Amino acid sequence: MFQRLFGRDRSGNRAITEALYAEIVAAARQPVLYSEWEVPDTPLGRFEMLSLHMFLFQHRVRGEAGALREIAQILTDDFFAEVEHSLRDLGIGDMGVPKRMKKLARMFYGRTAAYADALERSDRPALAEALSRNIRPDSPTWPQAESLALYVMEADNALRQQPSEAIRRGVMQFPQISTD
Repeated sequence: MFQRLFGRDRSGNRAITEALYAEIVAAARQPVLYSEWEVPDTPLGRFEMLSLHMFLFQHRVRGEAGALREIAQILTDDFFAEVEHSLRDLGIGDMGVPKRMKKLARMFYGRTAAYADALERSDRPALAEALSRNIRPDSPTWPQAESLALYVMEADNALRQQPSEAIRRGVMQFPQISTD
């Protein structure tokens, strides 16, 4: 297994991590997040949604050993490489990228700690508050935070139901957001 994942078959390994990362990105780009739930459709708003879905993946594989642990590390590295690439696309120069990356990493890990704490306590109001504080700090109230918190809890549950072996093969699916 480790030979296939980290040994000779590098293209197969890359296919696994690319498939998982594509699923994370697709979940973070669900149109309802931006159109109906009013997540800002800005670079920072998109970072927040990608961070949230990356957190959900990490939360699912937390405590796993072996190949899944390695996959999680590769995806985290890919996530931060993509963030760095996006900063450069936005015109941030070589001198400014490290400082901004450090700030974005602190933001990411601070958010994941708050989200994990609320999820582990099954505390939807605390999760909604953390989401609101992080995603819409410009708004004193954000009613859609409740809907997003419910989705996060449902996504966490759905990911927990997915077998580790399937995820190791690059098969994972986030639930589609329903507004019905």
